[in-house]
Amino acid sequence: MTAIGERRSNISGDLHDIVRQRIVDGVLPPGTRVNEVHLAADLGISRTPLREALSQLTAEGFLDNKPRRGFFTRPLSVREVAQLYPLRAFLDPQALRMAGLPTTERIAKLRRLNEQIAAASRKTARAIDLDDRWHRLLLADCENEILLGFIDQIIWKTRRYEFAYLKQAKHVDVATAEHDAILAALENRQMELACERLAQNMTSAREPLIAWLKKRENQQ
Repeated sequence: MTAIGERRSNISGDLHDIVRQRIVDGVLPPGTRVNEVHLAADLGISRTPLREALSQLTAEGFLDNKPRRGFFTRPLSVREVAQLYPLRAFLDPQALRMAGLPTTERIAKLRRLNEQIAAASRKTARAIDLDDRWHRLLLADCENEILLGFIDQIIWKTRRYEFAYLKQAKHVDVATAEHDAILAALENRQMELACERLAQNMTSAREPLIAWLKKRENQQ
C-alpha cells in the first residue's frame, strides 16, 4: 500500500470509529437519517471518506442504506436484542474458559473496576463504558483473537441498546452484583460456576431490554 493509500485507510478507520461511537451513544438516534453534509462539515472532512465509513458501518449492521434516500441508523428492535444476548451468553463463557483462571492481581483490578461501575450508576455513558471495559478485561487472557473479535462486535451493538435503556440505576446495581458473583467463583477456582454466572449476567441484561422495547413500541 502506498503512503497515500495507507493514510486514506487510516482516515477511513478513524471516521468509522467516530461515527460508530455516535451511533451507539445515541448522538445519531436510532431510525434517523444521517445528514452527510452536516456530518462531514462537523467532522471537518469531505464526503468521500465519510461515505466509505458509512458503507462499512452498513455492512456491520449499524446503518441501512436506502436507495435515493441515503443512510439511516438502524432502529432498535426486540428481534435484534433477542438474537444478540444469547450469543454473548454462549461466546463469553467460552472465551473465559480459554482465558483460564485469572491471577489475584487481575481479580483485584476487576473488583476495583466494578466499584467504579457502581459509583457511576447514574452517569449512563460512563457506566456502560466501564461495564464494557470490565467484560473485556475479564476475557483479556483469551488467546483466540477471532472469538474476541466476534464478542467485541456484539458489545458495540448491545451498547446502543444499553445506552438507551440504562437510565435506571437499579439495573446497573444488578450488573455489579452479578460481576461480584462471577469473581467470587473465580477466586474459589470454580471455573464452570463462573461461566454459568457470566451467561446469567448476559441473560439478565436481555429481559429488561426486551420488556422496555415492547413498551416503547406500544407507545409509538
